[in-house]
Amino acid sequence: MINEEKVILQILSKILVYPDHEFDQERLTIEELIKEYIPLKKTQKEIMSRLKPLYKLSLVDLQKLYVETFDYKDKTSLYLTAHELGDSRKRGDALIKLQKMIYESGFEYEGKELADYIPMLLEFLAVAPETEIVNRLSKRLAFAIHRILNHLPASHPYHKVLELLMLYVFDTPGLEDITLLEKEREEADLNELPYPLMYR
Repeated sequence: MINEEKVILQILSKILVYPDHEFDQERLTIEELIKEYIPLKKTQKEIMSRLKPLYKLSLVDLQKLYVETFDYKDKTSLYLTAHELGDSRKRGDALIKLQKMIYESGFEYEGKELADYIPMLLEFLAVAPETEIVNRLSKRLAFAIHRILNHLPASHPYHKVLELLMLYVFDTPGLEDITLLEKEREEADLNELPYPLMYR
């Protein structure tokens, strides 16, 4: 993975976490990263133009947009195994395997989020040595990002930001890969229960 790809992964790992009071403060750091490590001016402008709409929003509006985009909709969730497995019981095993992979790659995950949290995995990809397992993770993330993009309008500010990953970092997953991964996902059982639950 070249430096440009790693920088874009690092930037997106910051942009895709829940925006707090540090969001605006990190803007200068991100701009410095872009200027220092993205060689082409055209690419620099492309990245900044896609980030700009987020910075134009007030923090409250940005937080609202973030929650509406990523927290309330399964198809745009920021959890990798949710895209791969849906509500399957296999998610527990998949999370354990991700934690093990991160640990065996020489890293320690101390975040509050689950091990399949996409912003954290993007940061991991930016610094992890290239191995077969890490390359496989890259393909899995490409599938999840591709799925999120398919369920966000092209005009959506986060669509424009996420698209950077598909333009500069990940290969678009092939139809065969998409079909295989789609088969693994289990939808939530939303049928009515045969009897009402009583709470006292």
